[in-house]
Parts: sequence; C-alpha cells; structure tokens
Amino acid sequence: MDSSLFDVSDRVAVVTGASSGIGSFISETLASAGAKVVLLARRKELLSREVQRITEQGGSVGLVDADLTDRDRVSAYCERVTDCFGAPQIVVNAAGVNLRESYDKVSWDSWDETINLNLTVPFFFARNFVDSMIEKGWGRVINIASLQSSRAFANGLAYGASKGGVAQLTRAMAECWSPHGIMCNAIAPGFFKTALTAPVFDNPNMMNEMAARTAIGRNGEMADLVGPIIFLASPASDYVTGQILNVDGGFTAK
Repeated sequence: MDSSLFDVSDRVAVVTGASSGIGSFISETLASAGAKVVLLARRKELLSREVQRITEQGGSVGLVDADLTDRDRVSAYCERVTDCFGAPQIVVNAAGVNLRESYDKVSWDSWDETINLNLTVPFFFARNFVDSMIEKGWGRVINIASLQSSRAFANGLAYGASKGGVAQLTRAMAECWSPHGIMCNAIAPGFFKTALTAPVFDNPNMMNEMAARTAIGRNGEMADLVGPIIFLASPASDYVTGQILNVDGGFTAK
C-alpha cells in the first residue's frame, strides 16, 4: 500500500474551536501527523496552553484568538491565519455551541447564536480560503456534524436544526467546490466526553443509556477519531466528498 495516501505532512491546516474538546484533539492529531496547524478560538489562555502542548510534542503550530461571531472581522481573522504558514489547504470547522434549551426557553437571540456559530460561520470562514485551494487544485473542508444531524434529542431544537443544516451545507459545498479538487465532508461524532457533552457524562444513568444505544456498547473515546480525521484530511479521500461520516459506534445503525 502507498503510505503517502495518508500523508498530511507539511500541509497547512486551520481548526476552529481549537481551545478544547474535539477541536483541540483534531489539532493535536493533525500536528502529530506532520501538518502545520493554526489553532483558532476565542479563549487565548486555553489556546496558548494547547500551543505549548503541541510545540512540546514537536509540532508546528500557530495561534489566532478570534471571535468568529463578529461578522465584520472574519476576513481579518482569516488573513491572520494565512500569516502563520500560508493559506491553509485543510479547514476544520469545529467551533460550536449547544445551549440545550427547552422549546419554551428558546429565544430569538439564542436561536440566532446557535445557527450563526454552528451553521453560518463554517460557510463564510471556509469560503475565505477556497480561492487559494482552487489555485493549488487540492483542498479539504471538514465540518463537524452531530448525531442530531439525523436524530432528534430532547432540548435540541436550535442545535438539531443547525446540525441538520451542517449536513446539507457539507453536501452543497461538495457540489460547488469539489470540481476544483476540494473535498468537503463532515464527521458526525457520537457521544464523546467534552465540555459540550458534560451534561451527559455527569449523569451516569444517561451516560450508560447512550452507550447501550450503540452497536458496540460503549461511548466514544478520542482515539476513535484519529483514523477518520487523517482519512478525510489526506489524499486517501480524493474520491470521497459530500459525505457525513458517523463516528458513533453504530448509534445511527440501530
């Protein structure tokens, strides 16, 4: 087998939501595989710790502290990303929010906050780098979808709508950009222990219930994401686009 299929060394990647959770793990995974990774998130202190961690492990890493909900500054943030190592060829949209509000608590503002960060930002952020990918004839956009892209959960009206949108956005990106060599896919994680899923893992009964609903019989561990990340970021996925890869232990198969 040609090992270069899974080679991301010296590729430039940017990961949003990189200060914690799945975003930080994706950053560490790509950096350990040899990519030059730019971490982007709001919390500079947490980002700095992540940069130090990756640097100590021998990775190449840059930092951009940014609030992507500030629409007027997104283009400027993207310029700062490019200043680190050049224009990224791999864009990972991992920033997100889940407010878990019951239907009667959802406000216009909380709805807009969720849709904006989870669905609107990934398109406008990635679009800033598409022209440079087209020039190279190669690129990757990896969105983070969810079980709620295809399943309904309690207190998930806004979040579920946003993640259902992410699935369709991914397909629409692929239709638009893949003729130019830009593969656009999404990872839909099952239940992994992160700040976003803390309410599940803080409740042993709920945690065990979620594990029982998988085909494998357990919830996700971060190591389960390594293969999918490298596959979708590398030449191994040159003929894969517009797909939602459920990394969920078979939750959606049952």
